[in-house]
Amino acid sequence: MVKIVVNGIGTIGKRVAEAVKKQEDMELYGVSDVSAGQGLRTGLSEEGGFHGTDLYASNEDGLEQLREDGMHVEGLLEDALDRVDLVVDCTPSGVDEMNKENLYRPNDTKAIFQGGAPDDIAEVKFNADANYEEASGEDFVKVVSCNTTSLSRTMSAVDEAFGVKEATANLVRRAGDIPQDSRGPVNSTVPVTDVPSHHGPDVQAVMPDLDIKTLAVKVPVTYGHVHMVTVQLEDEASEKEVLEAFRDQPRVNLEKAGEGFDSTSKLHEKMRDLGRKRSDMPEAAVWEETVTVDDGTLYWIHMVHQESIVVPDNIDAIRSMFDMEEKEASIEKTNDAMGIE
Repeated sequence: MVKIVVNGIGTIGKRVAEAVKKQEDMELYGVSDVSAGQGLRTGLSEEGGFHGTDLYASNEDGLEQLREDGMHVEGLLEDALDRVDLVVDCTPSGVDEMNKENLYRPNDTKAIFQGGAPDDIAEVKFNADANYEEASGEDFVKVVSCNTTSLSRTMSAVDEAFGVKEATANLVRRAGDIPQDSRGPVNSTVPVTDVPSHHGPDVQAVMPDLDIKTLAVKVPVTYGHVHMVTVQLEDEASEKEVLEAFRDQPRVNLEKAGEGFDSTSKLHEKMRDLGRKRSDMPEAAVWEETVTVDDGTLYWIHMVHQESIVVPDNIDAIRSMFDMEEKEASIEKTNDAMGIE
């Protein structure tokens, strides 16, 4: 059983900590941060998702601050690293680089970083569906961003079944997460003026042979991104066959607008009705009616829940790095533990 610390208990970190705690072949040894944010306080509370987990401070200043915040702290993260197999680093960009150089590398500790980390932080950019095996034996791995994760999942399903000549994805991005009330445009749509946007090259870091271009805009919403995708196929395919390829992908849901799920807010409400914690949707949701094939060109639209979609890939990355399971077995274990159907 591998011992894991999650460092940085924010939007992604608190979800990863809870997911690790649910795995039968992993132990959540501890969580670490530099101050007592609401996610840390709630997660460690009696009703929290990682109640009873030891708390460590990421650095000396954090140790002082956490104690000022009234938290019981076991000590410094660095002092615990000789008892830990891997750290999932969910700290902000820039902090993750310092942690790698000052904590993980000197203490010979494996680490996983998140999509906001710089590309050179790890040689392997990871998505469980597209390149699970590449993380095998690695010391440092970067799990790609929420948008990249959704494109890697859907594109890998299509590419494996029919081949992809080239692809274009147009992204409509949320402005900020629900608690980020200081972020985002108001009464405005903000174009990402870099063409292609960084999302295309990010997907190519996972699927290097994929010819993909992306464009993006930000809009004033908080729950989810929407991608409009166009793919030139190598082999012939029917809409029925494409739907079957998506259906066979264990982390892609097919949703029907005609059954009432015709917007991101309706899918949000569905997750609430299903009792999903925080309305999380770790699956990419493809609107079935949008899947269209016309003279060798495939079109579809899917939704991405930015706060939760990368969480299962963090769990699978741990198993791959320690050669604990083959791809299909790891995905099944993670899905079962997290309630992903």
